[in-house]
Amino acid sequence: MDEKITDTPETEVENEGTGASENVKETAEKSEDSSNASEELEKAKAELEDMKRKYLVMLAEYDNYRKRAQKERENVYSDAYADAIKTLLPVFDNIERANTFVGTDGISEGLKMIINQFKDALSGLGIETFGEAGDNFDPNLHNAVMQTEDESLGENTIAEVFQKGYKRGDKIIRFAMVKVANCV
Repeated sequence: MDEKITDTPETEVENEGTGASENVKETAEKSEDSSNASEELEKAKAELEDMKRKYLVMLAEYDNYRKRAQKERENVYSDAYADAIKTLLPVFDNIERANTFVGTDGISEGLKMIINQFKDALSGLGIETFGEAGDNFDPNLHNAVMQTEDESLGENTIAEVFQKGYKRGDKIIRFAMVKVANCV
């Protein structure tokens, strides 16, 4: 029996010693897990701060782009307007000069020069004229204000032009005002 008594406490001591070392291991593992979690948390916080910084930079760049684009749009209109007026100003100057020749033979010559210069200015802006007598009537280009029956002209033919039409590319600036012969 003595053996059992001695065996029992040693076994218990061994079991207690084993339990203590397991507790130490568990505590060490928990502290490693805790330090890993802390490191991961710190990494996540750093990444979040980096992403916030990048977001704010991107937001500021977009705002600057938006403001710059708005300013360019405003400038495009004013620049185009200024260029158009600048093109027409010499025509105005010549009209004023022609006015000084009233009552002389130079009026006809001066007016022809003004008309030619005005045509050049319009073509310089990319503006084309349309609507000539003898052309076929197109309701997309012409505004028919009168009609007539004329045997010498074909069907839907422009007999007379009251006001020429103007367009730039596909955009109609002003429809031609015409008299159409032999409307169908």
